[in-house]
Amino acid sequence: MNMKRSGVPASITLAQGMLESRNGNSRLAVDAKNHFGIKCHDWTGKKVYHHDDRRNECFRKYNSVYDSFADHARFLTTRSRYASLFDLRITDYKGWARGLKKAGYATDPNYAKRLIDLIEDNKLYLFDKDNKGAVAWRKSNGGGTSDHYVVDPFVKHEVHFNNGVRYVRIKEGDTFSSISKEFDLRDWELPRYNDLPGGGRATDYNYLYIDPKRKNAHPDHESHVVKENQSMFEIAQIYGVKLKNLNKLNDMSEGEKPRPGERLVLR
Repeated sequence: MNMKRSGVPASITLAQGMLESRNGNSRLAVDAKNHFGIKCHDWTGKKVYHHDDRRNECFRKYNSVYDSFADHARFLTTRSRYASLFDLRITDYKGWARGLKKAGYATDPNYAKRLIDLIEDNKLYLFDKDNKGAVAWRKSNGGGTSDHYVVDPFVKHEVHFNNGVRYVRIKEGDTFSSISKEFDLRDWELPRYNDLPGGGRATDYNYLYIDPKRKNAHPDHESHVVKENQSMFEIAQIYGVKLKNLNKLNDMSEGEKPRPGERLVLR
């Protein structure tokens, strides 16, 4: 998909993709390669169902990320309600953002502002001026069951999977606030997802989960032999299991330390 072919500013395409898909990490993007939140409407292709404004709404499912971007351009260029946008200058990203909101692309009252902020914070407008309409995507498998895509270079963290739960590796300069902002999380979610007490720094940890952990470990991991100085918290993080569930599985109280050599049940 390129700007010259569709007439859609590259900055708008990039910003919408980043916003609608949480930088390529939303469940809709991962499972359906749908990076723009486009619903079924008159779609005759594959479909998935996802909770949005209403429960179990129908969304388009694509075979590739390229197909998602191509369909996004087709979606905007073939619907009369977006026709007036193509009268705007290709560099008028503010007009495009406000026009998309006015035409009803999204129900979020702050949709235009959020697009504009993404474009300006990441200098995406440079893609419009330089006619660089190409989108670079990186396919990876972080050890989980699903391949996933992240847009590059505007995402700081690559998302990995453990026990079906998303996590990111911590980098120098990371804070709980910066990670929460990147993945659109509320302040309390990171600490709760990772069984963390108040205080501390994100850089105290090697990685953090950005989704709730599971009640049990993956079926491939039935048990764990405790190593010297290993805590229940560390073991829970290794297997993507909630700490309270790990304690419960092993009849241990909160704060109780496991003995080196002890075999813990994980399921």
